[in-house]
Amino acid sequence: MATTPNSLNTVVLVDAVRTPFGKAGSLYAGTRADDLMVRCIRGLLERNPSVPLSAIDEVAVAAATQSGDQGMNIGRSAALLAGLPNTVPGYSIDRWCAGAMTAVTTISGAIAMGLYDLAIAGGVEHMGNHPMGEGIDPNPRYLSEKIVDTDALSMGNTAERLHDRFPHLTKERADKYAVNSQVKTAAAYAAGKIQPNLIPMAARSAELGWGIATVDEPPRPGTTLEALAALKTPFRAAGRVTAGNAAGLNDGATAALLASESKAKELGLTVKAKLVSFAFAGVEPEVMGYGPVPATIKALAKAGLTIEDIGLFEVNEAFAIQVIAFLDYFGMADDDSRVNIYGGAIAVGHPLASSGVRLMLNLAEGFKEHPEVKYGITTMCIGLGMGGTVIWENPHFNGGKK
Repeated sequence: MATTPNSLNTVVLVDAVRTPFGKAGSLYAGTRADDLMVRCIRGLLERNPSVPLSAIDEVAVAAATQSGDQGMNIGRSAALLAGLPNTVPGYSIDRWCAGAMTAVTTISGAIAMGLYDLAIAGGVEHMGNHPMGEGIDPNPRYLSEKIVDTDALSMGNTAERLHDRFPHLTKERADKYAVNSQVKTAAAYAAGKIQPNLIPMAARSAELGWGIATVDEPPRPGTTLEALAALKTPFRAAGRVTAGNAAGLNDGATAALLASESKAKELGLTVKAKLVSFAFAGVEPEVMGYGPVPATIKALAKAGLTIEDIGLFEVNEAFAIQVIAFLDYFGMADDDSRVNIYGGAIAVGHPLASSGVRLMLNLAEGFKEHPEVKYGITTMCIGLGMGGTVIWENPHFNGGKK
């Protein structure tokens, strides 16, 4: 359908899925990254059988390390391996942790303009096969010309810098936030909120042979404040960032089906969320984790909304300090009930480029459970000093009745 700059298509999130997340090199030690992505795409399409495969206009797949089994233009190669017709094009995309989020926003722009009607966006990261930083070659000018401080190249050190900048955001607060993430994730599993959107994934163990992964591997139910207080601070002596109040190193993939609202209606597809606006913003690379603040300010302004209009928040938990710095800026409590209602990456994991769609998937489930909420956001920090935020509208909104 043709559009003009003043007549944009409404973009909708039809569905999203993910593999269970594994600890890096553990659950999926014998699995290729592209096979994780292929399984996600196949699972997504199996759940939406009314989608004609030949009608898919594009496949965009993100990976932070684009080599080996995450290389060879994984967007195109995963589409072919998933059985999509060879007439369906694909491309790879990279914005580090916000890769899948950027895949969604890039695809959404084309749908809004009327250039695409139906597309798949997702991301994958196998941090067991591709350790963080593998193969990178930072330009020496970064340091020699003091473009960034050394800490900017270590995500853990940028988290310590956030603690330095906001001393009232203590390690104790970060640890309490981390325990709460584990508690909420355990409760979500017990209530069956997470499992329905996990695509079972074949996984091979050298000791046990083949099996089927059906749940996330990283969660640590029963985590206590006392246990977190005893953990080492690997990035700084007597620091505040630990393995317990940060996301781990993980393997996993996500995929989302996006469409114009008119195409979704034509095919009889359900709608999980409607895109309202999005924004990316930059901050000092040394405090990378503060990126969600300006990105959210920008996205709210573009949407004509305020933070008070937002009823649900999915904030990526790369580090607990990054989340509580965001909440602190907007005057929200560390344990605000609207935030990460099913837990977050501290519990389930953060396979870098895949995580943006996990946030959207959780928000969509939250929308279904909370029809009194009209708007929600997904937001995350990004390496080298950036943040990304997407604002969504709840298709189940009932006018605010609880």
